[in-house]
Amino acid sequence: MINKDSGVMKAWEFTVRKTQAVAKKRANSIFGLGTVYVQPQSHGEEEASNHNNNNEHAEKVLPNGDYYKGQWADSFPHGQGKYLWTDGCMYVGEWFKGKTMGRGRFSWPSGATYEGEFKSGFMDGTGSYTAPNGDTYKGQWSMNLKHGQGVKCFVNGDRYEGEWKRGVEDGQGSYHWKNGNEYVGEWRNGCIWGKGSFVWGKSGNRYDGYWEDGMPKGSGSYKWGDGSVYVGNWSKDPREQNGTYYPAESSSEEGQHLEWDPQEVYSELSGEACQVCQGEKVSILPSQKKLAVWRSTKAGDVKPRRRSVDGRVSVGLEKPSDRMNLWDGGVGVGVGTPTAVKELHDDLLNMHVDDDAHSRGGPLPRLKAPRKSKRQGETICKGHKNFELMLNLQLGIRHSVGRPAPSASLDLKPSAFDPKEKVWTRFPPEGSKYTPPHQSCEFKWKDYCPVVFRTLRKLFKVDAADYMISICGNDALRELSSPGKSGSFFYLTNDDRYMIKTMKKAEVKVLLRMLPAYYNHVRAFENTLLIKFYGLHCVKLTGTAQKKVRFIIMGNLFCSEYTIHRRFDLKGSSLGRITDKPETEIDETTILKDLDLNFIFRLQKSWFQEFCRQLDRDCELLEQEGIMDYSFLVGIHFRDISADRELVPSESSINPPGEVEGEGTPRISRADMDQLLLDPSRWASIKLGVNMPARVERTVRKGDCELQLVGEPIGEFYEVVLFFGVIDILQDYDISKKLEHAYKSIQYDPTSISAVDPRQYSRRFRDFIFRIFSEDS
Repeated sequence: MINKDSGVMKAWEFTVRKTQAVAKKRANSIFGLGTVYVQPQSHGEEEASNHNNNNEHAEKVLPNGDYYKGQWADSFPHGQGKYLWTDGCMYVGEWFKGKTMGRGRFSWPSGATYEGEFKSGFMDGTGSYTAPNGDTYKGQWSMNLKHGQGVKCFVNGDRYEGEWKRGVEDGQGSYHWKNGNEYVGEWRNGCIWGKGSFVWGKSGNRYDGYWEDGMPKGSGSYKWGDGSVYVGNWSKDPREQNGTYYPAESSSEEGQHLEWDPQEVYSELSGEACQVCQGEKVSILPSQKKLAVWRSTKAGDVKPRRRSVDGRVSVGLEKPSDRMNLWDGGVGVGVGTPTAVKELHDDLLNMHVDDDAHSRGGPLPRLKAPRKSKRQGETICKGHKNFELMLNLQLGIRHSVGRPAPSASLDLKPSAFDPKEKVWTRFPPEGSKYTPPHQSCEFKWKDYCPVVFRTLRKLFKVDAADYMISICGNDALRELSSPGKSGSFFYLTNDDRYMIKTMKKAEVKVLLRMLPAYYNHVRAFENTLLIKFYGLHCVKLTGTAQKKVRFIIMGNLFCSEYTIHRRFDLKGSSLGRITDKPETEIDETTILKDLDLNFIFRLQKSWFQEFCRQLDRDCELLEQEGIMDYSFLVGIHFRDISADRELVPSESSINPPGEVEGEGTPRISRADMDQLLLDPSRWASIKLGVNMPARVERTVRKGDCELQLVGEPIGEFYEVVLFFGVIDILQDYDISKKLEHAYKSIQYDPTSISAVDPRQYSRRFRDFIFRIFSEDS
């Protein structure tokens, strides 16, 4: 304990007095205030207030020098009020229990201002932002980022109007340059990307077609003011360019643009006059501004909690040493730090007992992370029964991917999808004109629709060299311990990026039949949740056996730097959908099923809306293609795990006295979100279903209803990173599935079984997924 007469204590008291004096002076100059005071409202004013009757009107200089004037309730700003931070940031507007909520105005010392709607400390809703350099944006926001429809006017005279996603231009939009040039069309991640039209203001010339990374790419036409047109394939690489020139019918000079070089367009678009202006980075966001508010202490009270604008709670004794560390440099210790999380966990978690646990006479046991497992699969070394098959596969992939081929346009011809479009290659051990010598037996290799899969890899941004190294490098493949339910074997590459699955002939036929629809779908929707296919091949052993092994190469959903602690394979049915392993045998690689699920997944608003739209689109495609029995694969990484492997609930699981449960709680780890929002480029690593920060809420099934698909949420939340996607999409509703449905329907409830027709399966699947995923509001 620090002695009152100690030098540290005196120094602290001097610092506080000095800070308060500075704050008073600043408050007087900004608000035109006299002496700081606290004045309760009259009885009549209280009744007229739009908020609760306990509101008072206050002017406070807070311990760290911050200043607040406005309505006040239960130790927090509540109602209309102004808050001035010592660094010069200021908020004027509506508050709800210490959080900026409603309409307000936030200003930065740099001169930047935001005026509009707030939600839980975030700029969220409709609002206007003026940057320090004079750029302005008016439109929709989500969690401090431009998201939705909006208009941005740049100080240099440029203007963008259209759709935004997570802070950058994305979707349909138009950009007007100050020199008169204009682009109208599709955008992706802040770049011109997709289909659109560019018009040159001075000449009136026009390009209509496809774009990639700000430049024409793919099919398109260039039209001159006199009506002449050049139609062809566009690319930065002159070798990939080809096209036809059509002179204008009314042109007096036949073929006057014949000598024109398409590279002129790229040179002009690369110039300063056609560059898209980049947005500025905000130094600090409203959700990062902490309130210096402490709860009053009474006899018998627990430790006082400090509240922040974004709803965080930190725990600590109100002592001089804490205050000096807390306010030094204007940066507070948030609950994202391990110490604060531990204090919060130890101090409050035991107070939280859900109603369902009460009904059983006691609290629920705490959840534990599954035991660690060794690396999945058995390395295929020499002597393994499938060693030669692995060599054949690697030789074939190296041959297929390394074979030179012209760069294909994304607009593929129907002939590329013909099931007969396959290439057989013979691999004798001694080698041939096209194949290298090898140590395996002689085999034949077949590529199905090679142009389509090469273009799919291009769409999925797979580098050919990296792809070959992953599958055909010095590291051997790993075979998973047992075949799946279908009898297929699975192999993993050493870097975990790709999964190889053996296939039945019927599955190959299904994939080839739906390949055109699948290709068009993944091309149209880059955020599709459907499993990514990279190649379809066949190995045929020569000799008396004449054995054929068909296999598909897919992306591995769980390839991540994060440890996947829980894996769920979900279908929305209950019959047989439970893991038959005892708890002691469940580890990080165990695939759990529907009746094992004990969480609801809560996504931030914009992500949840995108998730719903995309899952609807994906299921509609599968329904149209007659596909059923697919699964939704989910992987969960828990952020906070104690030393004894207990999962640590987030601070939002416990609510301070007087706060409504779940109201304004942070959607993901606040420190991580703040970093993401400060640098939107980091959002590139987060995509729908990949590296998604989220929260999960624990659920409990009723004891008298063992087959209850979705348990009851109990308000216990965990900060997580999610990975998910739709897998096993090659089972059509053939005669065997129809017979299975008829047979099981006699013995069980038809709605509980997996084998149902594609339309019913799609509807049931979506209903279930939309029950276990929800918006984190």
